[in-house]
Amino acid sequence: MINKKIALNMRNGRLMRNYSQEYMALQLHISQNAYSKMEIGRTRITVESVFKVAAVLELDIYTLMDIKQVPAA
Repeated sequence: MINKKIALNMRNGRLMRNYSQEYMALQLHISQNAYSKMEIGRTRITVESVFKVAAVLELDIYTLMDIKQVPAA
C-alpha cells in the first residue's frame, strides 16, 4: 500500500517539475524501464531509492512518502 502512495507521489512530483522518466532514470543511475516500474508500483521501492528520488525532486521525504511528521516533544 505504501509503495503505491510513493509511486503516485513520484509521478506527481516528476510531472510537476516537467521531468521525463528518462531524466529521472539518468539522475538515479538506473534504466528508464527500471524507473518506470518503480513509478507504476511494479517494483519495490527501497529506502535508499526513496531518499534519492526525494533529492532529485527536491521534496521532503515525508511528502514523498505521504506521511505526517510528528512534532518533537
